Amino acid sequence: MKAVILVGGFGTRLRPLTVNTPKPMLPLVGTPFIEWMLTNLRDQGIDEAILCVQYLADRFRIALGDGSRLGMKVHIIEEPEPRGTAGAVKHVAHLLDDTTFVFNGDVMTDLDLQAMLAFHRAKKSQLTIALTPVEDPTAFGLVETTADGQITRFLEKPKPEEVTTNMINAGTYIIEPHLFDDIPANQHYMFERGLFPSTLQKNHPMYGFASDAYWTDIGKPQTYLDVHHDIINGKVRFALPGTQAKPKLWVGKNVTIAADVTFSGPVVVGDGAHIASGCVITGPTIIGAHTQVGAGTAITASVIWQENHLGADVVVSHSVIGHRNRIAAGVKIHNGTIISDDTVIDGDNSLDRGVRVWPGTTLAKQSISFQ
Repeated sequence: MKAVILVGGFGTRLRPLTVNTPKPMLPLVGTPFIEWMLTNLRDQGIDEAILCVQYLADRFRIALGDGSRLGMKVHIIEEPEPRGTAGAVKHVAHLLDDTTFVFNGDVMTDLDLQAMLAFHRAKKSQLTIALTPVEDPTAFGLVETTADGQITRFLEKPKPEEVTTNMINAGTYIIEPHLFDDIPANQHYMFERGLFPSTLQKNHPMYGFASDAYWTDIGKPQTYLDVHHDIINGKVRFALPGTQAKPKLWVGKNVTIAADVTFSGPVVVGDGAHIASGCVITGPTIIGAHTQVGAGTAITASVIWQENHLGADVVVSHSVIGHRNRIAAGVKIHNGTIISDDTVIDGDNSLDRGVRVWPGTTLAKQSISFQ
């Protein structure tokens, strides 16, 4: 069975992490998200995937190739310009000749796809949308249904007084191929404001598949942190890398950890990392492969990518650090700070309150300080 994955976005909300790395390739516990997504699809019976790419397409080609490494067939199709969610699928419709899954490439979910497909077929649905409950539907696309799941109305980002259900569009669809004919060619066209209401207006059978499966959008800094916390706390099905050295501590190959390092899990330490004496690592935290952590450093609830060098007595809390950064002794990094790739941060800097440091930046001593 085939799937289309929409991975064309620029990842604006996650800048500067996405300057060099497309959003669907951001690492989750060291594994690019798109790889986790593809293997999850493969394990649920989807053997062919078409990626609709617009931004940094070569990164996908280099990382995924033809998909054989992952045990499936992968096509990477580049859009000539951004065409919206439905317009992107129209661009690859010549490859689609049967019932097709469509996925938003920034949604992490362990949804049971075979159960959704069985529901779609039992209802003789032409278009089925996965639905998930949320506490505040006003930030999402609300979907009203009858008791048996037939969709009756869409309402994008309703006002509080307009909310009639907490079920929202969860970004996974099953579509019969004849509906692709209803998408205009070579245009920017959206599922949410185009094909979905149009299909409903034409009285084609449309159903919502309600589920309490894990679901989150990884496209914002806080949710990117949150999904890591959920993974290593066991809230979503995910094979953690490395070997479980002790409860709530997973360690990769060729890792060196000083005897007096204090761990309060869950913590994952990647291959080849080195953690020096006196460090305190408090989970949920990810320390990427080949990262060097200097003596006395304290890391709390943070995600650190590969090949970083943290000096002595650095403090990192509730923040994300990209690739290949050099952070001098004594630097403080707090509260949603994002540091991208290949930066140098000298001593006597204190980064706080969601500061974002762009790739290749050098911060001299005492460049940033919060009181």
